[in-house]
Amino acid sequence: MQVLQKSCGLVLRILAALSILWIGAARAHEVLPAIADMAVVDGKLTLSVRTSVEGFMAGINLTDVKDTNESPLAQSYDALRALPSAEIEARFKTFFPEMAQRLRLTADGAPVVPKLESISFTEQSDLSLARPALLTLSADLPTGTKLVSFGWDKMFGALVLRQQGVEKPYTGMLEAGADSGPIAIGGGGAVSQWQTFVDYIPVGFDHIVPKGLDHILFVLGLFFFSTQLKPLLWQITAFTLAHTITLALSSLGVFTLPGNIVEPLIAASIVFVAVENIWNTGGLKPWRPLVVFCFGLLHGLGFASVLGEFGLPEGAFMPALIGFNIGVELGQLAIIAVAAVLLWTWAARQVWYRRAIAIPASLLIAAVGAFWVVERTLL
Repeated sequence: MQVLQKSCGLVLRILAALSILWIGAARAHEVLPAIADMAVVDGKLTLSVRTSVEGFMAGINLTDVKDTNESPLAQSYDALRALPSAEIEARFKTFFPEMAQRLRLTADGAPVVPKLESISFTEQSDLSLARPALLTLSADLPTGTKLVSFGWDKMFGALVLRQQGVEKPYTGMLEAGADSGPIAIGGGGAVSQWQTFVDYIPVGFDHIVPKGLDHILFVLGLFFFSTQLKPLLWQITAFTLAHTITLALSSLGVFTLPGNIVEPLIAASIVFVAVENIWNTGGLKPWRPLVVFCFGLLHGLGFASVLGEFGLPEGAFMPALIGFNIGVELGQLAIIAVAAVLLWTWAARQVWYRRAIAIPASLLIAAVGAFWVVERTLL
């Protein structure tokens, strides 16, 4: 008995530590894949790359971190982020020759060196958030070029490469350091729908584990409601159905809400389920799955905003959307499975489980959610 209680105390301390990390991560500099649109017109290749250049310039290995704050070079990143856009633009032009050596552009297998045409920024006054930049690169291709390929150094992180202006364009999710392989400049190199489906599953999973901290807390809030499997299945089913609906509708452009509305409401949903865990002692009420369903609609809009960062290939829209959604579900199931193994297998049937585990854990979840509500509303 004492061993079990000590183990439960350890679990709660771990949850508390994670909660502190989650609070700090709410406004951290999340590393996202760069997005490059490629077009060839009259023998000139143009790459429009949307990314955050401060990580490149600071020398951070963007493959090794999920957040720039995790890097020992975080201070260099922050110093660059604090500079005015005009100064960063000038510094990046000086830095680009070094970066160009780590770009791999070929024309019919022969190396081609791209040049920097321009750099512009989307102003972001909040220094704790990344500042998006648009790089325009170009290269004159040898006469008669049929195939091109592109990739960059592993330290620059993942890359979404999208071909523009042709039928059946190539769209690829390139892992860090990977090359696209030969791409026909006339089109016809679209990735198969099956491959697109497979490629987008890890994108959805990654958005939950490790990046979806708010969604993880919400799912844990559902988990700590009861030690019975049936109530959990009802809630997860309602949540899954709801976020699938709004993810699809938002991705299709049928219905969207601004992030400054969606994100505080998602945080509020975390608070609600956690507090309701504490006060509810009568089992699953019929309205609980309905409320979870409504919250799932909000979370689906949150998923869609992230998916919008990557874009969906026109020729394989549905396979990409379904693959992403399956990845999200696998991420949620992974969280529940880990929680069940850690807790249900040995503590769920103990009379003190609710008092010693479920209620304190729900209090921690509610506290983090409340912090996010205030932060996302006022800051």
